[in-house]
Formats: sequence, C-alpha cells, structure tokens
Amino acid sequence: MQIDSVETVKELLIQNHSLLKESLFLQCGDCIIRVQSDSKILLTELKQYFRHLLIAETFPTLTVIAIQSEILKLPVSFQDWPREPGKKGRKDSYYNIEGGRLIYKMRTGMLFLQSEKYKIAAGPCLANPNQIINFINSQHMNWLQQHNWLICHAAAVVDKEYAYAVAGFSGGGKSTFMLSLMDDDKINFLSNDRLFICHKKVIYAEGVAKLPRINPGTIVNNPRLHALIPAQKREQLLNLPKQQLWDLEEKYDVDIESIYGPGRIAKSKPLKAFIVLNWQHHSDKEFNIKAINIQDRQDLLPAIMKSPGPFYQDTKGQFLSHLNIFDPEKYLSLLTQVKVYEVSGKVDFELLKDYFHQNILQ
Repeated sequence: MQIDSVETVKELLIQNHSLLKESLFLQCGDCIIRVQSDSKILLTELKQYFRHLLIAETFPTLTVIAIQSEILKLPVSFQDWPREPGKKGRKDSYYNIEGGRLIYKMRTGMLFLQSEKYKIAAGPCLANPNQIINFINSQHMNWLQQHNWLICHAAAVVDKEYAYAVAGFSGGGKSTFMLSLMDDDKINFLSNDRLFICHKKVIYAEGVAKLPRINPGTIVNNPRLHALIPAQKREQLLNLPKQQLWDLEEKYDVDIESIYGPGRIAKSKPLKAFIVLNWQHHSDKEFNIKAINIQDRQDLLPAIMKSPGPFYQDTKGQFLSHLNIFDPEKYLSLLTQVKVYEVSGKVDFELLKDYFHQNILQ
C-alpha cells in the first residue's frame, strides 16, 4: 500500500477498532479538546490526569483519537528528529505526507498522525499513557502558537493576579525552585516546562496541562515531595555527591492537586517577571541576582527559547523541519515588556526564594 495521504494513514492506524461512545472534553484555555479512544482503561486514566480541565460535552475546537493496539510497522522511511542540546539518544522520527506528518516514537513504537483534519495516536497506549498526554498537550500547544503565543522553556507560578516565570540552562533547577515556591499556599502552579507568552495589551502567560516530571535532586530536599521516593532510597540519594545527585535522570510525576491541594493549578495571567537561572553548583562566586536589560543580555535567550517540536503545524498546514532556527526578535519583542532577572554565582535556593518574596512579588 502506498502511504501518501492522511486518509490512508488514518485507515492504517484505526483499522477495525471501534471508538467508545464516551468522550472526554477538556477546556484548555480558549481551546476545547475532545478525546476519543477504543480503550475504557485509557480514557479513565486520562480523565484522572486531566480532571481539573474536564467539562460537559460541547462542540470541540479539535479532536484527538487514541487507539490501543500492538506496535504497528509501516513501510515508510522515517527521518530522525534531532534532540535538543544536552539530550542524548534517538527519540523521535518523522515522515511527511501530503497535508500531514507521521511521527514515530523510537523507544515505545507509538505512532502519531498529525494533520489539520486528524490527530491520531496508535500503538501500546496503555503502556505509554504519558505519550498520549503529551500528544493531547501538543494540540493545545499548536493551537496557542497558531494564535500568536510564543513557546518558552520555562516553569511558572501565579500569585494573586500575576504570573512569574523561571527559565534556566540544562539542570538549572527551575522545577526545584518553582515547586519550592508552592510551599506558600497562595502561590499556584502554572507550568513546569512549557510556558507560552503573548501580547494582549500586556504580556500574558499560559501553561499547558502537563504536570511536573522531576528528578530525585528536586525531591530529596523538599519535604512536600518526600513521599514520591521510599525513605531508604532517599537516604541513599542524599549520600551521593551533590553534582551526581543533581545530574541523576530518573523521572517522577508530581500530581499537583494530590500533593498541594485542590485548586492549585492556575489559569492564564499577566506576566510580571521572568527569572533566568544562570548559576552553577560548582561556582566559587557568591549568589547574585539582578534586574537586566534582555536586549543587552541576548546570551541568556537560549535558556528561554524552545523549539515547537515535530508535532507543530502552522495555520498554513506547514511543519517545521530540523533546519528551523529560533527567531530571537520575537522573544525580545515580548520580554522587553516585562522585568527580567539573572541569577548567577553559586546555587542557593533559599536566598533566591527570600529575594523573590521580598523584591519580585507584587
């Protein structure tokens, strides 16, 4: 069979699977996503994960379909999607067809059809629910970028009526700092890794429904998170050299509402400040934080800019290629309208937390 159209790929992915009558409807900002599947177990798991976004049945902005099946092998030549700096190994590959793109997850064998008409995931979904969650969030991310929102590699919290963003170079500790701020019950979660900003009279910030996935270095020193790791293992981790602990890649999910309480996930708010973590654990310089002019410190932009990734499809139906590069001017035009702070010297979360409460919160 020649795989040259989204209709052909749709048939190959869905095959003879029957979708359940039940659907999930998610209110993602101004975008309403309908989720359909042939698996009751999968829908139940997604319903729990996205429970803070569930709404009654209505007319959706777009529909995502997830098909539970064996790993499908399609006769196409996939091209590797390059990893971001600091990331190792092969992860995604893609194959472009007229009007769409087929994405293959090398580690799991999951297949995804991304097109204007169809958004379909197929393969061992039950073994990889996190990839279905990411696929759903990718649709919200696409919608935001198609409506002039700019993607940032940043965490963010909300206090009262304002959002505060935290970016950092690889291993900088943005999740650790963001979650430590949430020890204050008045500060709520907005984003862990992907933040979107847009000009609407003022600069607004919006997150996507992706809960934090954190490493042991974030967990062991935060009492609120200790339950994520058995006590004996936590003690073993604390005996590791600090840098080795910090570099350890071993992901744990943080269910915000279970750990911090209901209502702790915020919605879009005006962005008041952007903090860039440019500190180092092994630095011999003292902790320092200062307001900067981002136009004069464009060397910090790589910590903020984020690739939309292989799933992104613009309003003309076009996809990014691995040759696409960032446009710093888009970021500068928005970031010059908010306060930007650089944190440098040695890592000290307590000093940063004190400075944040005394000088940045308004």
